[in-house]
Amino acid sequence: MSDQLAERWVLVVTGDLFFRAKLDAVVGGAGREPVSRGAAPLAVLELAGEAAIARIRELAQAGCAVLAFGSHVHADLLRAARDAGAEAVPNSQVEQALRRRLAE
Repeated sequence: MSDQLAERWVLVVTGDLFFRAKLDAVVGGAGREPVSRGAAPLAVLELAGEAAIARIRELAQAGCAVLAFGSHVHADLLRAARDAGAEAVPNSQVEQALRRRLAE
């Protein structure tokens, strides 16, 4: 694997096929490649409990930028994700936030 290829990757972690399809389309539209495992400079991670918070910490400590998303009714998870080093947004804002991140 070349470093140039890895720089194009965006790690997308979600169990929701609806969000997966939408996020993959945003990533692909920006000329990047969505992957479901491995190292990438940017990760988009669904907040699905405390395991997601641990994963965010791990990714952030490895130097990966993390965009986390979850339900607006789980403000505690969104807050914990921010405390762990992620930009955390409600589900309704994840596409817009990802587009902004990919344009940077």
